Amino acid sequence: MLWSWRIPKVVALSRLRPRGRRAGLRLAGVLIAGLLSGSLSGAGALADAQPPGPADQLALGKPGEVTEIVDGDTLVLADGREVRLVGIQAPKLPLGRAGFTPWPLAEEAKALLAALTLGKTVTPGFGGRRGDRHGRVLAHLFDAEGRWIQGVLLEAGLARVYSFDDNRRLIAEMLVLERRARDARRGIWALDYYALRSAEQAGRWLGGFELVEGRVLSVGLVRRRAYLNFGADWRSDFTVALDPAARRLFEAEGIDLKAYEGRLLRVRGWLKSRNGPMIEATHPEQIELLEE
Repeated sequence: MLWSWRIPKVVALSRLRPRGRRAGLRLAGVLIAGLLSGSLSGAGALADAQPPGPADQLALGKPGEVTEIVDGDTLVLADGREVRLVGIQAPKLPLGRAGFTPWPLAEEAKALLAALTLGKTVTPGFGGRRGDRHGRVLAHLFDAEGRWIQGVLLEAGLARVYSFDDNRRLIAEMLVLERRARDARRGIWALDYYALRSAEQAGRWLGGFELVEGRVLSVGLVRRRAYLNFGADWRSDFTVALDPAARRLFEAEGIDLKAYEGRLLRVRGWLKSRNGPMIEATHPEQIELLEE
């Protein structure tokens, strides 16, 4: 049985002051040790995180026993299915990539996923595209007690929300869990590596997946592409771009892009260099309004 869970309204957040890497490592160790001992009272009862919303939000698939943990957001079932936990991004491990430096707390995220699932039966739940180009299953996961695995990882601060336009189910609920961990500075949120970036300094973080905050100066439309401009010089300042498909999706959700002018936003995505630092927004959940 999948329980219903009421999520509070998202409100504006103050800028957090990340702590050092050692503090993040210590906190991640405490969370994992608490989970293994069956007691997480000091971390908001993470082990009891419940899947938000009614059961009919997801189509449940065939259960399977977890036999291997690949990293903090990927595992393998006994029948050979490799499952990528949809909607989140855990710190990355090299996984055979030459010259790749592990992201901080990657091993801790993998250990937490192992503590939650290894040797146990889990049930996948689907709310969007079910597979990727690598042949992996894209799913939410629930254990035998109905515990939502994505929810536990997010609230432990060992994953962050990472969504796509074709797999948006439960993203709003996941953003709330991420916010709780960030407010408490748990896991990755205690480290500068994962800190919120300002729009003014976004150019320092090109090539990474980042959360960028700033106030929109203007909204423009050029050759059917919309641009949220966070500075006066579109050639060098941070910008969010939306192609025609993204614009239609925002319009279908009743979102007027012009209404973002003058508003304080948080935008998540991969930072590219395109007339200054830019994030491509493909769906509304990438953009959080931080003030009423």
